[in-house]
Amino acid sequence: MIKNYLKIAFRNLWKNKTVSAIHIIGLVTGITCCLLMILYIQHELSYDKFQENGDRIVRAIMAYGRTKDDVKKGNFTGTKVLTAMKSNFPEVEDGVRMYQEPTLVKKGEHAFNETRFLYADSAFFKMFSFPLLKGSATEALNAPYKIVLSFTTAKKYFGDKDPIGQTLRIGAGEKDYLITGIAADCPVNSQIQFDFLASFASRQAARTEPIYWSANYTTYLLLRSPGSIHSLQPKIAPFMAGEMAAEGERDIYVNYELEPYNQIHLHSPYDSFEPNTNIKYLYISGCVALLILVIACFTYVNISTARSLERAREVGMRKVTGAYRNQIFWQFIGESALLTAFAIVLSIGITLLLLPAFNDLIGKSLSPSGILHPGILSGMLVILVSISFLAGSYPAFVLSGFKSVKVLKGAFHRSAAGTWFKGSLIVFQFVISTFLIIATMVMQSQLHYIRNKKLGYDRDHVLVLPMDNKIKDKLDFIKKEWKQNPNILAVSMAGELPTHIRGGYSLWGNTTPYEQSIMVGGNVIDEEYLRANGLQLIAGQDLTEQDVRDASHGNDKDNYFHFILNESALATLGWGPDEAIEKKMFLGGRTGEIKGIVRDFHFASLHTPIQPLVLFPENWGAHLIVKTSGRHLPETLAFLEKKWQQTASHRPFEYRFMDDAFSKLYTGEMRIGKILSIFSAITILLACLGLFGLSAYTIRQRTKEIGIRKVLGAPVTGIVHLLSIYFIKLVGVAFLIASPLAWWAMYNWLLDFAYRIEIQWWMFAVTALGAVIITLVTVSFQSVKAALLNPVKTLKTD
Repeated sequence: MIKNYLKIAFRNLWKNKTVSAIHIIGLVTGITCCLLMILYIQHELSYDKFQENGDRIVRAIMAYGRTKDDVKKGNFTGTKVLTAMKSNFPEVEDGVRMYQEPTLVKKGEHAFNETRFLYADSAFFKMFSFPLLKGSATEALNAPYKIVLSFTTAKKYFGDKDPIGQTLRIGAGEKDYLITGIAADCPVNSQIQFDFLASFASRQAARTEPIYWSANYTTYLLLRSPGSIHSLQPKIAPFMAGEMAAEGERDIYVNYELEPYNQIHLHSPYDSFEPNTNIKYLYISGCVALLILVIACFTYVNISTARSLERAREVGMRKVTGAYRNQIFWQFIGESALLTAFAIVLSIGITLLLLPAFNDLIGKSLSPSGILHPGILSGMLVILVSISFLAGSYPAFVLSGFKSVKVLKGAFHRSAAGTWFKGSLIVFQFVISTFLIIATMVMQSQLHYIRNKKLGYDRDHVLVLPMDNKIKDKLDFIKKEWKQNPNILAVSMAGELPTHIRGGYSLWGNTTPYEQSIMVGGNVIDEEYLRANGLQLIAGQDLTEQDVRDASHGNDKDNYFHFILNESALATLGWGPDEAIEKKMFLGGRTGEIKGIVRDFHFASLHTPIQPLVLFPENWGAHLIVKTSGRHLPETLAFLEKKWQQTASHRPFEYRFMDDAFSKLYTGEMRIGKILSIFSAITILLACLGLFGLSAYTIRQRTKEIGIRKVLGAPVTGIVHLLSIYFIKLVGVAFLIASPLAWWAMYNWLLDFAYRIEIQWWMFAVTALGAVIITLVTVSFQSVKAALLNPVKTLKTD
């Protein structure tokens, strides 16, 4: 019996190739979208699941400010947090301090700028499940100037030779590091990624007295049990209050909030060594993919129903010859199952073909083998069964319930309930499509606003190059040489780029007590920083080379600083621009005076409002910022590379544009914007297929009515209008339902941004007009075709 069902099903599908193709296109599109998103969501949810101690590891988040109600937070700590926690809290078993920075690595005459270079304490391999292929987990990082390479990195530098016991020269100072281990490459679903892992004891900060300040490090703690976080967290605030009092910092609030390691990637606002993913974007992506699959099923239902009249006589004949209703029912379910199974197999193949492009879209490295995960295979089986019944049951019930005598006489009539049901499917499809179109327009408008907003600094045609002590010692000469090219407008050394300034300091005046100090961001700059970044000075003067020298004496007592404040810092202090100039100030342990005021600029993402900021000179930096005119850029880059080889030949010439650093702040938003744009187009396509199916069904049932109207003199345009207006009403209902939902969802999404667009009425108007045009184009093909039929043929009695 089953064999017979499949044989008849195959024949019917082959006989109606066009309709079968439409079915397959809809289902394949929906299933492929679902598969891609399932792979993505599965990848994101799997982050760090391989860590055996993941439920016992926490990350310390520093919260500091004048009071606990007005604090700044970040995933940074000083060097003392680990030692203090281990010594004073029995809940803490061990811990690791980590630090990442791009580093110059040399082997012989070959030099590389390595970006995935981490420093870590010796307990790293005890806490984290990164297997060592060679070397001792307890001794690999237990002394200064030891280093562990990843497997791929070891191959890159040493080929098939054993690197254990060999050395690499690290940093501009070219210090020899002993290779003590080879680690397996980090899994792609790990928030910690490294090619080089050097001992934290190699850093100067590890060889001096631990401090809570100079918070440049990430601290992870290993708790004795997963539940220890609940008893430990309440103890930290009073402990830190005592620590601050002991250090004479009674009026500074410092606390450390503990983040469970397994929740960082999806739930923390603070990135790890890899960018985080916002859990709500996973929800959005998953829901959209699921809705696309539902639309594909509804499209199948509509088109299958549209063909019901064509197969009514077939059903009638089969029932007359003795077929039972359940046999006819299972026949149609079988057809649906056969077509769905074929669509699933085709979807898997297309998914594998699209995976590289999808990886580029989302910036991930999803593996094709993920599709063989038991959960995904089980999901495919559920999809097969669900679609077979959901997409095949309604037509099966309708057709198997036809009265044989009436059908064979051609007296089958529409069911009002059936018409209402199919109309509801169209409304549902266009509700989803309209919602996604509006959401996409709002998201793209916000992203356009972000990309084009005046940030207060100039990121166009600005290059960023690595900085080290060798370059710093020759910086004056380098600037002079580079600026011989008229297209190089300024060259600056800085601690951080203006895209993201993270440093925090206390600022107070010599006429106000320390207790009234304010918390400010801070950045080390030189005399060309303002020009290189296009910052606007609104009062006072810019820094000079002498100001940098005044702040860079070997003896800290002789250093004198000239500060540049932003407008927000000035407003917090309660001063006017002219009033502030030359006021004596203290910034942490630095003494100086205010020399200039710059207009506020966005030195963090637009998710947060502009905070008080102080720019101050010192004779060090982590970045070299080169402002170019943008003209003859290839020639300018060639000139820079030539000069680099002459003045900084110890390291390769590698640069990036500041615009890229800015874009990294919005990786999640850019990703979801691209996904929504593509998925919106797909939902429109599928909705049109469903609309095409229902219009074909409706027009086929009104063929005789159309013939009568033509005989009575109705023009073609009038008939097309008559047939189209019903579908326009359905789309109108969908728009009325989707619009408030889309407004509410996008309004709440925009609340995550301190600086955002307003949702405009024209976004809804454009969506409504687009939906009407799409509907008319889709329906008109069938309507015009029906209106042009010869009424003599349509009015014949069968």
